[in-house]
Amino acid sequence: MEGRRSETAGRLARAALLGLSLAGCSAVNYVASPLTGPAGPPEGTPGHVAGFLGAAVADEPQAALVGRQALSAGGSAADAAVAVATTLAVTLPSRAGLGGGGACLAFKPGRRAVNKGVPEAAIFVPLAPARPQGAGADRPAAIPMLPRGLFLLHARYGHLPFEQLVRPAEELARSGAIASRAFVEDLRLVAGPLFADPQARAVFSRNGAPLAVGERFAQPALAATLAQIRTDGVGDFYQGGLARRIVEASRLAGGPITLAQLYAGLPAWAPAVELADGRDQVGFLPPPADGGLAAAAAFQVLLANPAALAEAGARAQAVSATWRQSGGDPRTLLSTVAAEASGSALPALPATTTFATLDNTGAAVACALSMDNLFGTGRIAPSLGFLLAASPRDVPPPLLAAAIATRARATFRAAVGGSGQNASGIATAAAMTDALRTGAPVPEPVPEPGRANVIVCAGGLPGAERSCAWAADPRSAGLAVGGGG
Repeated sequence: MEGRRSETAGRLARAALLGLSLAGCSAVNYVASPLTGPAGPPEGTPGHVAGFLGAAVADEPQAALVGRQALSAGGSAADAAVAVATTLAVTLPSRAGLGGGGACLAFKPGRRAVNKGVPEAAIFVPLAPARPQGAGADRPAAIPMLPRGLFLLHARYGHLPFEQLVRPAEELARSGAIASRAFVEDLRLVAGPLFADPQARAVFSRNGAPLAVGERFAQPALAATLAQIRTDGVGDFYQGGLARRIVEASRLAGGPITLAQLYAGLPAWAPAVELADGRDQVGFLPPPADGGLAAAAAFQVLLANPAALAEAGARAQAVSATWRQSGGDPRTLLSTVAAEASGSALPALPATTTFATLDNTGAAVACALSMDNLFGTGRIAPSLGFLLAASPRDVPPPLLAAAIATRARATFRAAVGGSGQNASGIATAAAMTDALRTGAPVPEPVPEPGRANVIVCAGGLPGAERSCAWAADPRSAGLAVGGGG
């Protein structure tokens, strides 16, 4: 009975949010002026885009809705991705946060585009600082990478002002986000040890019990941090006044990071790992986001036999394990490592969250984010409001997996984000194979415990927006939104 009540509350919360989000999109009729022509919301305001605007799919409903708002306001797929990711830092802090990081694939159609029509990867995985020394250094923390990673993505593919895209997350943190089923399920798994941190207990519990689905939880300290990023810029987070506060807060939280380490934590662009599927090219996240390499290995198996899911899953882990042991060129590994490769076992890996965005020009972004452990170190940085991610020196890094399919460097075909810890690679590969084969998002579930978020345009975009469809994994608590303005 309790499960049904929670699920019902989750549906009601999502429905209410969806209604609020879309209310201004089509309910208002704007009056045409004989001098200026049809009037409407200006760029930067939801409702600005008339007609097809694209789609956003995420593991957490509020984040997907914020992404749709950015698209409706005239934002690019990258703008929507920035809005989704910063919102996930508020609404799903178990898997995404300012203290964590991840990786994104970005695509813009056309050989004259900045990427020349080839998907490329922004890599901003949480980095391991030197092993902390001294009393109280009991929770080693990663160098926070999310803010710089999102800024890198936006600098190359963004359109709307970066500060505008941060504001919805800031407002949710200040006024209170709704505890979604996705978040509450994570919270119940680790509430005991997490609530040993007084700050986490104050934010994520009611009278000592974990938040229930549908309850609101405000994070004023996180709102203030987001406001400072919005007003003073991402640079302040790494080398300004905010950076100095992070250094001190990390020391107090037992995961000390130095100012030099924070300053040196830089994201980077990297070429995608590309495979051909008939007329389509599929780009996967490259190492060190090796979940993409795992997905590419599984995809190769499924190209030959779409039913060989077990073999594909085994090869995904074998290729990733081989890369983690000895490195090497991804192309070489994909051509030499078999499913039964020795030393192919991976330990139990941390959780991730994924999302995908698409705008009406055919530009797309697919991202995977992580805290390197559910709720990272389990401690909130004092006075800053965000959880510190666990150092990859002390926990195995997650499989960050995402893929984007294109055709002739001019057309978007599909975007997939796959999660499910060790199953992230096979989840991404299976979802991409199904999307390209059927033209439908998640026509059948990907192998457990994998989950997939998918956008697919069977006829390609630009040019065939009516062929586009999107879906969150039906077993998840996510949301897929898009369509007309």
